[in-house]
Amino acid sequence: MVDRFPSVLLRVEGLAVAVGAVALYFHLGYGWILLVVLALAPDLSAAGYAFGPRVGAVAYDVVHCEALPIVVGVIGILHGDDGHIQVALIWLTHIGADRLLGYGLKYPSAFKDTHLQRV
Repeated sequence: MVDRFPSVLLRVEGLAVAVGAVALYFHLGYGWILLVVLALAPDLSAAGYAFGPRVGAVAYDVVHCEALPIVVGVIGILHGDDGHIQVALIWLTHIGADRLLGYGLKYPSAFKDTHLQRV
């Protein structure tokens, strides 16, 4: 168990991010339709793999890094823009669910090589 503890912690963090984002999303009164429609949108970044594993890994990793949706959410809060907040929470939900399931950031060696495990 000790050998796998970091992996377990990363999955628990993913669960916390996903559950927290969904809880805030519904607490703020946003509807479920946009959540369902956009839930898998970040995975469109995998299209970068059509240009090779290096481009694909960068495209996928940029979109699956928590920093961008946090920036989008902060911009939404500062400007009172619900659209930005909604997109940020959906995006964080996706990233958290990915981490929970063991899908991590990609290495340029292959799509299956992630920071969490080999998928």
